[in-house]
Amino acid sequence: MSTSFSRTASLETVRELGLPIDEKKDEDSRNEANIDRNTVGTAGENLDDFPDGGLRAWSMVLGTFLSAFATFGFVNSWGVFQSYYEQTILKDSSPSDIAWIGSVQYALIFLPGLITGRMFDIGIFKIPFAVASLVLVATSMLTGQCTEYWQFILCQGVALGLACGTLFEPSMGIIGHWFKKKRGLALGINACGSSLGGTLIPIATRRLLVEVGFPWTMRILGFLMLFVLAFPNLLLARRLPPKRISGGMLNWAAFKSAPYSAYCASSLVAFLGLYTVLTYIDISASAAGIDEDFSFYLVSIANAASGFGRLSSGIACDKIGGINFMAPMTIVAAALTYAWPFATTKADFVVVAIIYGFASGVYVSCFLMPIYEMSDVHDIGRRTGMIMSIGAIGALLGPPISGAINTNTGGYTAVGYYAGSMIVVASALMVLTRQLFLKKLWGKF
Repeated sequence: MSTSFSRTASLETVRELGLPIDEKKDEDSRNEANIDRNTVGTAGENLDDFPDGGLRAWSMVLGTFLSAFATFGFVNSWGVFQSYYEQTILKDSSPSDIAWIGSVQYALIFLPGLITGRMFDIGIFKIPFAVASLVLVATSMLTGQCTEYWQFILCQGVALGLACGTLFEPSMGIIGHWFKKKRGLALGINACGSSLGGTLIPIATRRLLVEVGFPWTMRILGFLMLFVLAFPNLLLARRLPPKRISGGMLNWAAFKSAPYSAYCASSLVAFLGLYTVLTYIDISASAAGIDEDFSFYLVSIANAASGFGRLSSGIACDKIGGINFMAPMTIVAAALTYAWPFATTKADFVVVAIIYGFASGVYVSCFLMPIYEMSDVHDIGRRTGMIMSIGAIGALLGPPISGAINTNTGGYTAVGYYAGSMIVVASALMVLTRQLFLKKLWGKF
């Protein structure tokens, strides 16, 4: 910062002497001197040295943890809403139609990354984050007033999903600013926020639906989001100053990199199948004759187990590399997706929920980690935004495709085969990415 200040002062002196000035350089100097007020890097600090700890850095992790609770945690609770809508408010709609509401949510938590990632890179963060927080609170409460299918699509699907997406992606960029050696651990702790939210919100929702009804359930959830999101708005901040990088929201040159392109394809295919079990495990258990007072807990069990997967993956990925841990655990998630339709007892469903939750939690926690290795730190927001937008296509289409297969076949066996196969292909593409990047059989990546 001191260098920029000196250069700017020199230009002012030249102007006073009436000498010619390169106005473009003058403007650049002023821009460099005006470092984003949301950035906490200071003069004399080597910005290339990541803190990787300390009170300020870990407060960022706390902020992203709470942000994940209110965004991904809320979206991961969709299974309890799918079951409730099928049996009550939207009972005249097909499971596939109802699943579109949740799929729009899943897609829009990723899709805004294309815009918010670029905005984050150029220093625009605080205001969009605050506005999205208020929108999330408002749409949570307004969902309680919905009675028609199209109202749920617009309110709970589009508006709530966009708010969650606007909050989620910048949180990932912030982790990249503050951590490098312990980045996996930080991402794992951050991802545990969505696991905790996905565990507690379905249980609270189910109890509240019985005791106070649907409208007040959504109002109470809205007030909960208001409380939780107050802390990220106060805590989160960029560390690095914004840097000019050529191009707009899309960095087309990134796709010239074979590893990056292969990994984007992996993300797309993974989300075509990964959320199927979480979406339908509740209602499939009820269809198998499991008591509804028990079956609704399966979503919470899966999300609780995913918390252990997310935390352990953070530690493991720092030691052996993201893909080296994700790829085999994604195969485990595929195996449980194949097995899920054949569950018939409470014990069967609990085992599926626990192992699937753990394995899928590993992927959700660390799927952005390889992008940090393939990207310049100043382009993290844009690159993560691009891959999240690609993954959004899979998240949008996956559950409705599964619902349509269920409707046409009358069961979940073919659904399991479809979703499990998508996850296997995604794992193969991860291995291909590693080989293209490392150009050798084994290494940390």
